Amino acid sequence: MNAAAPAHARPAARALGAAALGLALGALLLQRRRPAPPPLAPDRTAHRLYQAAALLAASVLSDSALEHYRGGFENPGMFAPLASAAVVLGCALRAKPASAPYATACAVGTAGLGFHAYNVLRRPGGLSWANLFYAAPLGAPAALTLAGVLGLAARPVAAGAPSLAGLPSGRALCGLAAFGLTGTSAEAALLHFRGAFQHPAMWLPVSVPPAAAVLLASAALPGRPGPRRLTDALLKACTWLGALGMVFHARGIARQMGGWRNWSQNLLAGPPLPAPPSFSALALAGRAALALRTVQERP
Repeated sequence: MNAAAPAHARPAARALGAAALGLALGALLLQRRRPAPPPLAPDRTAHRLYQAAALLAASVLSDSALEHYRGGFENPGMFAPLASAAVVLGCALRAKPASAPYATACAVGTAGLGFHAYNVLRRPGGLSWANLFYAAPLGAPAALTLAGVLGLAARPVAAGAPSLAGLPSGRALCGLAAFGLTGTSAEAALLHFRGAFQHPAMWLPVSVPPAAAVLLASAALPGRPGPRRLTDALLKACTWLGALGMVFHARGIARQMGGWRNWSQNLLAGPPLPAPPSFSALALAGRAALALRTVQERP
């Protein structure tokens, strides 16, 4: 059960939440009124980045909808990630090179990370294992920010920009994908530790993605990109890990009392069904980054 926030903090938190929701809706209206920029012809790398952003946004949208519904949408800001993720999903599926939706997703995700951290710290005991287990998850809003960053990065990549954030674009995207895989694996480790690793398959998301992240991080450094075939093989395994994780989570829901016949309750109480596809999304981005890194290393 959530610990109640101090009475003086509730109006401020709701005001900030309303501001975050207003930011998401304002960006949507602004994007609809402004003429869309002429679409670029995305190459294969940019197309994969858009696909990764779409898959990550879909994961955030469904996961936030379930978790915030369970929270009764107590704060108006709890609608903001749903609106923002839905807009990013629509834009990324069409490979739309629009900056406002992706930048808004970055802002909403960052604000959500602050809200979730506040939710953890305001509980009795503060930063403790119990609160990390049962308070608002820190990884969900961070995933929305990553979806926005991937969408923003796809446009310059499609235009052939040689660098991103002051680094060669391949190296920069390798570092971004490595960071995302590390964070997602840490979130899975936390929740699977809560589940006492009851099934051997629960070790897969805390072993394969970190290994891929280490190799991607080495590819982000100057010099040779490292064992490309091994890195690509591990990223392919992470892609399938997302689908396999959904199957195991669906099995976990089926093992709850009432199974899928009691889906309205067990979807909220069982393992999160939308979470594993984030591994597939980040692996897709990592493979795109690795391919771009290899091309840029050619003389």
